[in-house]
Amino acid sequence: MDLKIKAKNALVSGGTHGIGRSIALALADEGCNVAVFSRDAERVEKMGKELKAKKADYFSIQADAMLKSDIERVMNAIISKWGTIHILVNNVGGGGRWGNEIVEETKEDVWQEVYDKNVLTAIRLTVMAMPYMRKQKWGRVVTITSIYGREGGGRPWFSMAKTAQTSFMKAMAKKHYLSKDNITFNSVAPGAIMIPDTGWGKMARENPRELEEFIGKELPLGRLGTPEEIASVVVFICSEQASLLNGASISVDGGQSNSLL
Repeated sequence: MDLKIKAKNALVSGGTHGIGRSIALALADEGCNVAVFSRDAERVEKMGKELKAKKADYFSIQADAMLKSDIERVMNAIISKWGTIHILVNNVGGGGRWGNEIVEETKEDVWQEVYDKNVLTAIRLTVMAMPYMRKQKWGRVVTITSIYGREGGGRPWFSMAKTAQTSFMKAMAKKHYLSKDNITFNSVAPGAIMIPDTGWGKMARENPRELEEFIGKELPLGRLGTPEEIASVVVFICSEQASLLNGASISVDGGQSNSLL
């Protein structure tokens, strides 16, 4: 299937590791020009080499998503290099394992930091991209949320932030002046995904029996998902073939979640 996004300019926040990395590489496979950023200089350099190997027009830049000035610097670099942006993937996030299981023992700073990292970063990037997408009358914004952004569960600061992201995409999709300019807004809600150097990887090393019990009880497919499986869905949403998809929140969880929608 020709997804008709060859030569489109794409930005993937947090695109050097895990789900973001897989999305960036998948977009490059479709012929997109791909920009990524991360705080980790080593990951930025490594990702640049991976994108170069794909023969993609790319750039990878060190920047902190929590700093508005850094986000502005990233966006300015994209416009300077390519003139516009067509695809934005809001992937930076996290916080699902932050804080304490005992809510009242978790500091208020955790609530604020998780909100800012997930929601405020997505807002800033999306708002900055809008003038360019509107001018060319085409754009795709996809935000990586969580199944806990669609139903109850998880640590409340994380679930609230992910729900806010989902609501943000839906609200933007309902703005007629943006939809009429062929700009769509959707969210992808992963379930349990095995990513190296994250919580599931740590559990696999330290408590393999606990992980096995979780998989047996919670995951109908009998396994964790992979970043590549999330990336495949995201790339389709970014395509011209998904032009009617707007305001959707799509679970990619192997049947883990309980939501009917």
